[in-house]
Amino acid sequence: MTIDQKPSAAPAGLGSRSQHTYYATVVAVFCVLLLISNIGAVKLIQIGPLVFDGGAILFPMTYIVDDILAEIYGFKNSRRAIYTAMFLQLVAALAFWIVTELPSAPGGIAADTYSQVVGFVPRIVGASLTAFICGELLNSLVLVKIKQRTKEPKLWLRLVSSTAVGELTDTFIFCTVAFFGVITGAEFANYVFTGYVYKVGVEILMLPITYRVIAWLKRHEPTYVPWV
Repeated sequence: MTIDQKPSAAPAGLGSRSQHTYYATVVAVFCVLLLISNIGAVKLIQIGPLVFDGGAILFPMTYIVDDILAEIYGFKNSRRAIYTAMFLQLVAALAFWIVTELPSAPGGIAADTYSQVVGFVPRIVGASLTAFICGELLNSLVLVKIKQRTKEPKLWLRLVSSTAVGELTDTFIFCTVAFFGVITGAEFANYVFTGYVYKVGVEILMLPITYRVIAWLKRHEPTYVPWV
């Protein structure tokens, strides 16, 4: 059985496996969370000794949603969602760049002020694209590979293990590409470590909610075939 396959026999009463009921909604949430996170990531935040970017507020949720996609719809459909999100990031980056380059009208936001806020977004998107494709695909792949061994039980193991691997890759690549040279030395190490621990911690804290969402989708998504 490959990573894109599910058991061949579908329980009685299930609908066509090609017609997902909730897939588009989950993908939309996934893409919106990512786009908002990229804009929020422009600002670096320091609380006490901890340094992190504003994208950390929502970005961990993208991994939770990706876990849901991989668990319910498999690696192939999770990968499709990741590519869709990447395309939308590129569109957003292009749009912000065009707006930044166009002349400002009198009475509007000053060009330099606007550029300081969203002018950094293309670098953030470049970092995010590189980190995102590596981290999210690893996240999905690890989850599905573990599921091939565990079947339906041990969901917690799939969720935590996949996030630990994916976020480690994502965090290191994103922090290096987006902020290397902007923050350096011990402050940079603090930034990477804090971001990684925080993101994995969010996954663990959200496990009860993630469990309920996955259980609901497994009951109500007619395309889902249990792994037995």
